[in-house]
Amino acid sequence: MSELFIRKMNHDDLADVTTIEKASFIGPWNEKVFARELDNNEYAHYFVLIYNDQIVGYAGLWIVMDDAQVTNIAIHPDFRRRQFGEKLFNYLLHYSIGKNVVRFSLEVRISNIAAQKLYRKYGLVPGGIRKKYYKDNQEDALIMWVNLQ
Repeated sequence: MSELFIRKMNHDDLADVTTIEKASFIGPWNEKVFARELDNNEYAHYFVLIYNDQIVGYAGLWIVMDDAQVTNIAIHPDFRRRQFGEKLFNYLLHYSIGKNVVRFSLEVRISNIAAQKLYRKYGLVPGGIRKKYYKDNQEDALIMWVNLQ
């Protein structure tokens, strides 16, 4: 039987998290950035998804007052297409609700239709465009959000 669970990220997770980050993004964060988030950002909340004792994904968000902003979410390429990303996203939403968040938002690449479809499934709607948001190719970001209360 496979075991899948989500827990708070800690410093022991950073090597695995940065491996997933490098495999997922063109401009990846390094361990120092994640460590700074864990140690110095009072608004940061980061989680890892563990499958059979292995970290296969992670996600983070900032909660400022009653606003939550997803900072990142990624699943290791070897573990995609198993709905792990959806499980992490759903966890972030429910965690935010538990923290009395009113507005939940994120940015997603204009070209990432699959992610947009997932976010729409959970009630997020387009709220604007950030022009040339992604540094690697100057792609625009679609801002999506939902009111949780």
